[in-house]
Amino acid sequence: MKTCILTTLISLLTLGNVSAENWQLSVSANNRYLQHADGKPFFWLGDTGWLLPHKLSRQEICQYLDDCRQNEFNVVQVQVIKGDGARPNWRKMDFIVREARQRGIYIAMVAVWGSVVKGGQMDASQAAEYGRFLAQRYGKYRNIIWLMGGDIEGNVYPEVWDSLATNIKRIDHTHLMTYHPRGRTFSAKWFNNRKWLDFNMFQSGHRRYDQRGRDKYYPIPDGTEEDNFQYVDSCFSYKPLRPVLDGEPSYENIPQGLHNPDEPRWTDSDMRRYAYWSVFAGACGHTYGNNEIMQFIGNGEAQGAYGANGTQKSWQQALADPGRRQMKHLRRLMEFFPADEIRPAQELILNNGVRHERVAACRGSNFALIYNYCNLDYMVDFSLFSSLQLSIYTMSPVTGKLKYFGDVSNMPMSMLSEPENGKTDDEVIIIVDAAADRLRKQLETADL
Repeated sequence: MKTCILTTLISLLTLGNVSAENWQLSVSANNRYLQHADGKPFFWLGDTGWLLPHKLSRQEICQYLDDCRQNEFNVVQVQVIKGDGARPNWRKMDFIVREARQRGIYIAMVAVWGSVVKGGQMDASQAAEYGRFLAQRYGKYRNIIWLMGGDIEGNVYPEVWDSLATNIKRIDHTHLMTYHPRGRTFSAKWFNNRKWLDFNMFQSGHRRYDQRGRDKYYPIPDGTEEDNFQYVDSCFSYKPLRPVLDGEPSYENIPQGLHNPDEPRWTDSDMRRYAYWSVFAGACGHTYGNNEIMQFIGNGEAQGAYGANGTQKSWQQALADPGRRQMKHLRRLMEFFPADEIRPAQELILNNGVRHERVAACRGSNFALIYNYCNLDYMVDFSLFSSLQLSIYTMSPVTGKLKYFGDVSNMPMSMLSEPENGKTDDEVIIIVDAAADRLRKQLETADL
């Protein structure tokens, strides 16, 4: 406990905490992003801590949340009632919420995992009672976000999700709510017209391009399993328009396809690809996940799901995994530019590739951002900018390092990749109107 008190004190002294009146989140006027009470955009950078309430001691909870703060995660997604029906120690759940708040972190609560509802262990009447309990206990905390669902299609007992959600909202009018769906599906398909739904969430899942398997009914074309940007496009096609984000992409170090531990593991470069692809497509944030961390596999723990094994790597060791430490550069990049201007801009890329060779682009009034995963040469239509002169910068999504590339005229031209140390690293290109002196000066001193 002394250690936990000490780390809490350190976090209070070093972290620019959200002010008391500014914790409340809402949807922006253009319905594309989330914002604080003062109107400042809120970029969701989530971590997946599903079993946090069920497996860690209070001291370990503090250790984990300290690491989240240091890596600039501002949301942690947790299971309240586990998939096996186990409920948490409510005092420990209270502790998690309080400690997260001290570190500027929101707790996104999956109220009950979908398998519990699918198994008939909670009906609409029980969901109503449970929803009232949750709202009365946690509605008073400022750093709560509600997640209905939990890896389940919305057409499985929808009356239970409606009952749970509406009974929370009847008591708690202040916190945002969404739905965490099954892999390769999105919440808009079932709930976009619900008053309780504030923003959409999708789960792009853990499969690679050739792993569609038996899932014939999923609403994606064959061979697009990794194209998580398509879910952003799909959600934006529904009315009313709502913000959207990927709440469960592939996890770092989890087997490709999820269930066979002998398959290759997803790496940090895959984590970056999923994040930049979806955000540049218009997502209002992104959730990262890690195989060992989401299960909190302990040292020496021989039994774990999805090939996780504490004799090989524990959750504490996984805190140092590279993809986890690289996500903050995306948050810093997106918070640097005005969220109310950013729009997808695939029209900038004239010779786009498919699958991993796809180049993603978004833009504002006097800037554009391009993500090149394979670091291949590609053609950009600079003539779409009104300015006659444009300044080009590059950013490493691995380190956040910025580099001035040069000035170009506003005409179609080829962008040549510049691999560092001969490697084909992924790269972000930042294009700025050369006349935007203030923006250029800020970039020259920015720490991304």
